[in-house]
Amino acid sequence: MSSHPAQAAPPGAHLEAVTALRQQYAAIPAGSPVRLAKPTSNLFRFRQDQSGGLDVARFDRVLSVDPEARTAQVQGMTTYEDLVDATLPHGLMPLVVPQLKTITLGGAVAGLGIESSSFRNGLPHESVTELEVLTGDGEVVVVHPEDPLFRGFPNSYGTLGYALRLEIELEPVKPFVRLRHVPFGDARECAEVIAGVCADGEYQGERVDFVDGTVFGGTEMYLTLADFVDEAPGTSDYTGDRIYYRSIQARRTDHLTVRDYIWRWDTDWFWCSRAFGAQQPLVRKLWPKRYLRSDVYRKIVAFDRRHGISDRLSKAVQEPVIQDVEIPVDKLPEFLDFFEREVGISPVWLCPVRLRDRAGWPLYPMDAETLYVNVGFWSTVSLRPGEEMGSRNRSIEAKVSELGGHKSLYSDSYYEESEFWQHYNGEAYLALKGRYDKGSRLPGLYAKCVLRR
Repeated sequence: MSSHPAQAAPPGAHLEAVTALRQQYAAIPAGSPVRLAKPTSNLFRFRQDQSGGLDVARFDRVLSVDPEARTAQVQGMTTYEDLVDATLPHGLMPLVVPQLKTITLGGAVAGLGIESSSFRNGLPHESVTELEVLTGDGEVVVVHPEDPLFRGFPNSYGTLGYALRLEIELEPVKPFVRLRHVPFGDARECAEVIAGVCADGEYQGERVDFVDGTVFGGTEMYLTLADFVDEAPGTSDYTGDRIYYRSIQARRTDHLTVRDYIWRWDTDWFWCSRAFGAQQPLVRKLWPKRYLRSDVYRKIVAFDRRHGISDRLSKAVQEPVIQDVEIPVDKLPEFLDFFEREVGISPVWLCPVRLRDRAGWPLYPMDAETLYVNVGFWSTVSLRPGEEMGSRNRSIEAKVSELGGHKSLYSDSYYEESEFWQHYNGEAYLALKGRYDKGSRLPGLYAKCVLRR
């Protein structure tokens, strides 16, 4: 279901698209709010459908791949699925490929992304070397790592401008990836091994290129340590009847093609496809393989949220708890203990990350010297009698702050405004907003991410 075969855009097509977009922007009446008209989204901040918006359909191409320089020129609405299809034939891939196929380059940079290479390559925006942005003032600017807008663009979520074109770094791959699923019965030991592997780049004397983990319960968790290999004794296929996350408990080693490794989580949206019955054997046989995809499941969730179907069927009030948080590795056991006790969702995903760029990123101020572990959890919890909607999410926000962590803003947030700006550098954000969106044509970060405007 890739939007189109991987191929370079015709010469001059990007400049034509930029000119047309600026004309669209200029035609919007002064004072009117500006949004993108997007066919897909991977955000979980659901708003009422809003008509109109800038048509950015022409910004979904890989413009070029330079195998010698190991770089690619990519438009902002290009999906990682299309980008990977364009780079793998050259034996290359982006340094960090977020787990879901329809995440766009612009979305991963204006928001945040992460994957199992993040312990060595950081976040997706840290391998961007040039960024072309349509600002809130309607200007098109090209910025580089030394520019304030470049550094302030990550975690701005389209409130300072929109990425039109990006130059990104690529890294070489091998045809296959070997996986080792290492079991742990204790979070403290698991955290210690995460720290050691990420410091040394190896485990038990063997190279590690990718690290992530899956927590099935307080005494059952696994680190998946993977490395590129030239040959494989055979490869597994988790794009049909078989389910990847279940193999973690059943196998100690596995091999995948590099493409199947990159998209190992997409087929079942990690494990969230079970909510739609897609993991039931009979349902899975009837479910067309081309629709075993994260974007299909997300559309089902959006339909359900609009019409309240699950709410009407549930006997208890359900609070969505869909979050990714970064926790310092030495605080991971404490967070997992809290989470199992107070929230109780399982499985939970672990993914270590250390910033690649020591200068840091002002709107998501992680400590460049600290190894964090991203903890991802995506489900609902039944509220207790009298418990307010949002209470579990608020307790998570408080615990993350207590432990010196950070929370991504792609889903619901409940911060008071003053607290929000303490976490996300309000001073730096307001300075950028005043420079690049003086008329406030784009929504503000707090209004968009907390108030859902």
